[in-house]
Amino acid sequence: MAESSRGWVAKVRQRPPALDLEPGLFTWNDPLRIARSLWQSARQSQRRRRSVYGSAMSMLCLYLNRAGRTLDPNQRAILEEVKQELRRLAAAGPMA
Repeated sequence: MAESSRGWVAKVRQRPPALDLEPGLFTWNDPLRIARSLWQSARQSQRRRRSVYGSAMSMLCLYLNRAGRTLDPNQRAILEEVKQELRRLAAAGPMA
């Protein structure tokens, strides 16, 4: 099982990211600003395979999962709030 995990991580690292993110995006302190930036990046991407919402949420979850225990608890709380903001943006419609 450990080998298949490493193989998955290696594939993720080799593949170019589907979204072009602003530098330092996940270190910002404003959940709405982070959500809007993720949303905008997903909307503009020609490489995404999912909906705008799905792509933005996947990128956020990937970051949260890869950061693991090393992520500051305050920053984790902010990034968890970003999920709610992304849901609000998705509910507002495709042009949000």
